Amino acid sequence: MHRRRALHSLLVGATTLTAASLLLGCKPEKMSFEGVDITGAAYGKDFPLFDTQGKQRSVQEFAGKVVVVFFGYTQCPDVCPTTLQELVEVKATLGAQGDRVQGVFVSLDPERDTPEVLQAYAAAFDPSMVALTGSPEQIMAVAKDFKVFFKKVEGKQPGSYTLDHSAGMYVYDPKGQLRVYHRYGQGAAALAKDAKALLDEAAA
Repeated sequence: MHRRRALHSLLVGATTLTAASLLLGCKPEKMSFEGVDITGAAYGKDFPLFDTQGKQRSVQEFAGKVVVVFFGYTQCPDVCPTTLQELVEVKATLGAQGDRVQGVFVSLDPERDTPEVLQAYAAAFDPSMVALTGSPEQIMAVAKDFKVFFKKVEGKQPGSYTLDHSAGMYVYDPKGQLRVYHRYGQGAAALAKDAKALLDEAAA
């Protein structure tokens, strides 16, 4: 009798372990990114600013695309043009999938970045790039929500200035969820790899 109970217990235990193994085997693997994985972040939910035509935009408009958001200004001497050029390279690297990568450039300098200036600047890199602006208060609120730091630095000439600002890209998946943060200098290849991973994930 005792042997029968012991055998029954062993069988039940083995069945439980097998079921647990199967369940674990079905659990999807966590994606590995080149950038910083910020999936589930409580910040950067949206960018409710205005394009150069005066229309308020939202990440939800770009469903089905990987959206890459960058904060900067048109008179930035190096970081901004370098970053926007990387976005161009990413789209070229991805070939046909490149059309499903949407660049969004948020100006931190509404004083000088008029809609006309912004439109010409963004289009010089990529005609499909969306450039956003707003009032100083609106821009400040969005920058704060994204944890973006920026500060005006007075220049040598009267009235001239530059901006010190955070330099990184925020990457959304095709469902409009913030997933990855890319630090400045990681390069186009790393961003292209993560963009492709998110596109492939959405297609799976």
